[in-house]
Amino acid sequence: MSIRVGIMGYGNLGRGIECAIKHNPDMELAAVFTRRAPETVKILTETAKVCHVSEAEKMKDEIDVLIMCGGSATDLPEQTPKYVQWFNVVDSFDTHARIPEHFANVDKAASETGHIGIISVGWDPGMFSLNRMYANAILTNGNDYTFWGKGVSQGHSDAIRRIDGVKDGKQYTIPVESALEAVRRGENPDLTARQKHTRECFVVAEEGADLARIEEEIKTMPNYFADYDTTVHFITEEELKRDHSGIPHGGFVIRTGKTGWNDENSHVIEYSLKLDSNPEFTSSVIVAYARAAYRMSKEGMTGCKTVFDVAPAYLSALDGAELRKHLL
Repeated sequence: MSIRVGIMGYGNLGRGIECAIKHNPDMELAAVFTRRAPETVKILTETAKVCHVSEAEKMKDEIDVLIMCGGSATDLPEQTPKYVQWFNVVDSFDTHARIPEHFANVDKAASETGHIGIISVGWDPGMFSLNRMYANAILTNGNDYTFWGKGVSQGHSDAIRRIDGVKDGKQYTIPVESALEAVRRGENPDLTARQKHTRECFVVAEEGADLARIEEEIKTMPNYFADYDTTVHFITEEELKRDHSGIPHGGFVIRTGKTGWNDENSHVIEYSLKLDSNPEFTSSVIVAYARAAYRMSKEGMTGCKTVFDVAPAYLSALDGAELRKHLL
């Protein structure tokens, strides 16, 4: 039987989830839920329903895993604890500083209703988190470094668009090249957030909006821009569409460490990603964890989980024998 998946929200991430489901034969898209008028939302899967969000609870017996595709700034803190009352859910909450709080809220709701909620799934948090953890466990005497970009951050772009007077916007995260090369050389520099990255914003303001206020709100936004050197460019809708329509991203997780009785040997672990489409890659990670949520639920597990709590075999459509034969 196919794993029946629902999508909550049909923006860039929701469309990516739909495409990823197509490439996973053990899954089927059951429904897309939207805050818009359902008849105005056109999806690619002919067999799936498009429903208003108010109808979701009624379909709790028709969906095995509901994937939350809202933004981390305001949507997911409210939506994930709400919908885990009725569904097993997976989200991509990526405000790192608020993950413990979000985990506690989802865990309470999921535990009370007997569901699984896997949060903060994607590439960071997500795949980068796993690589940081593995590297820490292996090189216990060492230093961690994470660099993002150059690329479009969906979460930061969403945060910009929530500001009053902003019509649209994109945010690029850019590694400071000199800092990245110093880490690769094993120099173990002590770097602040500001020394590792810069942020560049391209903003389409509404007519008559206070540009100085918008720029100040962006640059002082906690958890997003306040700790970085941030440049804000105000451009037209046409310029945004022409020059910034793609959503590339990527980055590096690096751990440097020493082994030997007297720390005589040095090591560098590096994991990197180069992504043409941030949302489509994120979606592919999420869909694998939707499979894990389904399997873990079938085994009777409940509560909130992160990527640290999910055994790798739960992610794959292959069974244990195939994994051991082909990938071990």
